Amino acid sequence: MKTLVRLTLLSILTATCVGMAFADKPGRHPHYLHSLSDLRHARGYLDKLAANEHRDELEQQAINKIDAAIRKIKAASIDDGKDLNDHPPIDAHLTRGDRYRKALELLDAAHHDVSLEEDDSKSQCLQGRIIADVDQAHRIVEKLQSRYNK
Repeated sequence: MKTLVRLTLLSILTATCVGMAFADKPGRHPHYLHSLSDLRHARGYLDKLAANEHRDELEQQAINKIDAAIRKIKAASIDDGKDLNDHPPIDAHLTRGDRYRKALELLDAAHHDVSLEEDDSKSQCLQGRIIADVDQAHRIVEKLQSRYNK
């Protein structure tokens, strides 16, 4: 009986150790998850307007491109389950130009994360479409920034 109890405890201990060893192992596409976070954060900088500001057509186009990139990442079943508005807080005291600058930095980071090497041929095709959406959003925000800085 003691032997059975010891074997059972040893089995439980072994299973626990094996589970802990794999607990921090990143998923198959951790860079896509990081990109999702950056895209949501960039979207927040474009979406959060001061009370006296209104969203213009170019800002909405950039938001739409970011949303398209997010949808494509989620369509690849690379989803962290978070809402679009789940991002770090946006500093309400930033000027519109500073919010554009922050959004551009985050779009650059998202582009980098999504551009990392991809082995799966299906994912490579999707990767190209995601990068295109991110880059289009980037170009639109650059236009917004140059228009704002005039």
